[in-house]
Amino acid sequence: MTMTDTVLRTPYQRSIARYWDEERDPVNIRLGEVDGLFHHHYGIGAVDPTLLGDSAPSEERVIAELHRLESAQSTFLLDNLGDIGPADRLLDAGSGRGGTSFMANQRFGCQVDGVSISQQQVDFANAQAAERGVGDQVRFHFRNMLDNGLPDGSVRAAWNNESTMYVDLFELFAEHSRSLAFGGRYVTVTGCWNDLTGGRSKAVIQIDERYTCNVHSRGEYFRAMAANSLAPIEVIDLTALTIPYWELRARSSVATGVEESFLTAYKEGSFHYLMIVADRI
Repeated sequence: MTMTDTVLRTPYQRSIARYWDEERDPVNIRLGEVDGLFHHHYGIGAVDPTLLGDSAPSEERVIAELHRLESAQSTFLLDNLGDIGPADRLLDAGSGRGGTSFMANQRFGCQVDGVSISQQQVDFANAQAAERGVGDQVRFHFRNMLDNGLPDGSVRAAWNNESTMYVDLFELFAEHSRSLAFGGRYVTVTGCWNDLTGGRSKAVIQIDERYTCNVHSRGEYFRAMAANSLAPIEVIDLTALTIPYWELRARSSVATGVEESFLTAYKEGSFHYLMIVADRI
């Protein structure tokens, strides 16, 4: 059995790895080129008209503003990790090209481990770490977030930034619970469908199809946390805060066609954008 077979356990996981290995979406690459922080998530906050300029802003200004909003989302996630010091270890589960991991290291000065099932993302992020001169502190691993390879209780804080929709939540939270220290912090930012609607709406189904993912219901997160010694201490609804990002992106040169599905789902109430903050108990 090869290392790839060990990390990618199912045909579905192999298909997801191929998708991200081959992905070169401008909405991820162009935005990251603004300042070298490459994210794989969405943005929050009001669009700043003073940064866009006139009524017909340049493409460069729109790209820069979209990137500012996605970095604001990462900043808010880091705000909720608790009291982190240089001696602590953090885990970025589903780390993509590493943007949030680098922001965490810059902010806290601590070790950060990122895991991804995309070898292309891991190689890219490790090259970024070397270029930034932090390769001894920020390391990315070709691993499955359901088996992150870190010692029991070794992690002070962990997060999933829009990556939980690719895995079973009970398995994921069991692994986070294993690797987190007692009292450690877990944060997830995620889209989830509204249990009160009775199932996935048409717009949510379109999102699943676009990203080959399986968006979970809101209630599933809390059931899986309760089963795995993760106690939610705060739930923040970011839905209204993310809509400006999507409206701007829909008008941009990096629109992918999925923007209307997100906007429809958010505005009709069938889909929520949440941050869940929990402690390991």
